[in-house]
Amino acid sequence: MTHETLRGTEPIPQRPALPLVGHAFDIPSGADGLLYVMKEAKELGPLFKLRVFGDEMNFASGLDLVTELADESRFRKNVHPDLVILRGIGGDGLFTAYNDEPNWRKAHDVLMPAFSLGAMRGYHATMLRVARELIGKWDRAAGEEPVDVADDMTRLTLDTIGLCGFGYDFESFDRDEPHPFVTALSRALAFAQDKGESIPGAELFKWKQAEQFREDVALMEGLVDEVIRQRRASGDLSTDDLLGRMLHTRDAVTGEPLDDVNIRYQAITFLIAGHETTSGALSFALYYLTKHPEVLARAQAEVDALWGDTDTPEP
Repeated sequence: MTHETLRGTEPIPQRPALPLVGHAFDIPSGADGLLYVMKEAKELGPLFKLRVFGDEMNFASGLDLVTELADESRFRKNVHPDLVILRGIGGDGLFTAYNDEPNWRKAHDVLMPAFSLGAMRGYHATMLRVARELIGKWDRAAGEEPVDVADDMTRLTLDTIGLCGFGYDFESFDRDEPHPFVTALSRALAFAQDKGESIPGAELFKWKQAEQFREDVALMEGLVDEVIRQRRASGDLSTDDLLGRMLHTRDAVTGEPLDDVNIRYQAITFLIAGHETTSGALSFALYYLTKHPEVLARAQAEVDALWGDTDTPEP
């Protein structure tokens, strides 16, 4: 018997690392950690690794490699350690479900049509309403006081997701302080991030923060459960939004709808995963438009050409 040796392989690049802790002391916390990884990709190449307290993470940034890894015929969902921590908030929701958990495929199939072009058109009127609330706030502040663009983009996206997805209004532009759900969500995410960046075992000394985390999760779950209860009690059988689709659409494979606990996890997942990325993208887009007036002028011209002075533009 002969054994063919693989040719052309080489170790995945990595920086020199310390025993046990690996590269943990090199990686900054928070958003700076992402900037660090981006810098490493530029210097080490399209594939490199980091080791943190025994966990080994491989990073692929080259187009060819990412295309290969994204091949849907071989795709398997991976829940890395940071997402495992978020299971305390999102359970087996789409973001934090393991690949072999039944609700991962079931929810994916049930919810996919909710993001079609036709479905997006159905959300347009609500999106326009929330955008007008934002513009109204900024109009009132014009010449009087500055506005916090990033904060208001978070208000915009949370209200949009709440209304379009679940028929719930956080009323963010009518409040001086954030909705209790939003406060609990922000605090819980901060705790989860801190836990993921801490030395293993450090959570034993943060029992007060852990108790606050449990209280915050209970508050979020209670509000979402009440929204689900009210929708069921209303007798509304429509599937026009995410909540209606999850309540009344049966999985084509099993013939079963999602259960209420999983619906809760999906709702919280959409609010977590949907608001932050979108609000960040909008904040940066507005920033760069103000820095490049020629691009802003082109964007304004396109809006004028499409909608003119129409008071209620169509999608």
